[in-house]
Amino acid sequence: MPSLRHQLLASLIPRLRTSGDLESEPAERARVEAEHRTQVRTLPTRAVRGFAKTWDVSVHDIGFPSYVLTPKDRRVHRTLYYVHGGGFMAPIDAVHVRYATRLAEAIGARVVMPDYPLAPEHTWADSHDALVADAARWADEDGGVVLAGDSAGGGLALATALSMRDRGLTPATHLVLHAPWVDLTSSTPETREVDAIDPWLFFSKVEAYALWWAGSPEDLDRPEVSPALADLAGLPRALMLYGTRDLLHPGCRLLARRAAEAGWDLTSIEEPDLIHVYGVLPFIPEARRALAQVVDFVR
Repeated sequence: MPSLRHQLLASLIPRLRTSGDLESEPAERARVEAEHRTQVRTLPTRAVRGFAKTWDVSVHDIGFPSYVLTPKDRRVHRTLYYVHGGGFMAPIDAVHVRYATRLAEAIGARVVMPDYPLAPEHTWADSHDALVADAARWADEDGGVVLAGDSAGGGLALATALSMRDRGLTPATHLVLHAPWVDLTSSTPETREVDAIDPWLFFSKVEAYALWWAGSPEDLDRPEVSPALADLAGLPRALMLYGTRDLLHPGCRLLARRAAEAGWDLTSIEEPDLIHVYGVLPFIPEARRALAQVVDFVR
């Protein structure tokens, strides 16, 4: 049963986000593009207490910024390559930085966070090859790379792992996927049904954002866009965590079924009645439990 803190957060999210169903695709496109024109794209660290005292930050240009966060007070022996969510149209959030640094501290890693170009101005094709090459470069470093992400970033992490495999590059040691968006075709009919109980995501917007990211309807089912529909054999062992009060959970279930058919070692943790990306959210006990599960898996 969800905790009281989780229930409170689930009830507050609609008010905090002040968002609803899509009014029209052109209006939503204009709104998002206007936001992008005024956004200052720097690394948001306000959610990490004492960040400047504990982390050094450098920026690598891989065609777009890729932030490298290295702890000042401890040695690292691996890399956490964290791809942020946000529907492919929102930048790195402070919550992403908070979660990635907490996980990195627990597993003895530096953090790499690519700030990939966003839709609708950009599609998957504008960042995919750079993400693959960047992740593979860190995979060749001592200790290898843990490839992780949430929501849209979870889908990107999986798509990156697929291309690393197909190109014969050094694979990640582990994949960690929080409620990954892995089927942008929304081929699972249950997805529409979950729309009524998800306080965070809206099917109409998910449908629009998917098409923005794909660039065309013909590209919605390609592996770089909808990795759940790809050949999943031979991928690194993976952990996926998601709740059932989440519009994306039918796609997560599809990925789990296809993983079993392909013989891919994917551990899937489904939590009844929990909301989207519960495992990366602050202040709820379910997230603390999820972090412990991830740390145990990666160790």
